[in-house]
Amino acid sequence: MSETVAEIGEFPMIERFTRHFAATEAVELGPGDDAAVVAAPDGRIVACTDMLIEGNHFRRDWCSAADVGHRAAAVNFADVAAMGARPTALLAAVSAPRDTPAEWLDGLASGLAAEAATVGAAVIGGDTTRGPQLTVTVTALGDLAGRRPITRSGARPGDTLALAGRVGWAAAGLHVLSRGFRSPGTLVAAYRRPEPPYAAGPEAALMGASAMIDVSDGLLADLGHLAEASGVAVDVETAAFDVPEPMANAAEALGAESLTWLLAGGEDHALAAAFPPGVILPQGWRRIGTVGEGAGVTVDGRSWTGPAGWDHFEKRREKTQ
Repeated sequence: MSETVAEIGEFPMIERFTRHFAATEAVELGPGDDAAVVAAPDGRIVACTDMLIEGNHFRRDWCSAADVGHRAAAVNFADVAAMGARPTALLAAVSAPRDTPAEWLDGLASGLAAEAATVGAAVIGGDTTRGPQLTVTVTALGDLAGRRPITRSGARPGDTLALAGRVGWAAAGLHVLSRGFRSPGTLVAAYRRPEPPYAAGPEAALMGASAMIDVSDGLLADLGHLAEASGVAVDVETAAFDVPEPMANAAEALGAESLTWLLAGGEDHALAAAFPPGVILPQGWRRIGTVGEGAGVTVDGRSWTGPAGWDHFEKRREKTQ
């Protein structure tokens, strides 16, 4: 039987956890001291934090420890990319019950390190403590490379609405898992390990994107945040979306609506942005609608009556169940 974190002890567990993390050129001082030191050649640092709680954001019978590590890093790196920045470093804090297998934390660390490696970032430290349930809190840092940050508030009437990355896949995978199935495997894998289009954020910034947001809670919900911050209306065109075959098959088998997954499903961490008129969309971006005068979000020029996305404090089922 695997040793638990209580049997190993705090400091040996920290040493075991951090051995998974390699440094990068941006890291002047990594794990092992009171704090880490990361170079900031731009003179500014983009920073964001997300928390993943067992039973709300993940279930151990649905996701491996490495899956949780990948997801915890991805949700933060996607936020950095949505500002037009490149991820550089990550801090991870873990609260775990005494009986948590030490090998589960090994898997978590390996997932964090692997996702960081995909963007050339490093895991530079964090914290561990005992708690009643598994909680993973990650803070990511990023570099703007001299560019202005791309916020949610810059969209203007006449802009083109565009999307990079996929939507609906993770929501479909969650629906499959919640019904007790494990296939189609491509959908389940998309839920377990999102694949944000990290490079698309800085590329959009270089091409003059006026506003951008990470699609974490659902496309319509997050576009609503962008529209409110910018003081504009946005209209999404359903003709811009193709339903992938695995999603179509799953929707038919489960009696679900694939369009709802596409428009309201979160956790794929695509990027949505507004581009000024005449701007050629960067590679990997596709037009999905328009920005106009007014307020709110419409679909094909009409109000959307279905779910718009996830609200953490709305009284309905938990995200993972």
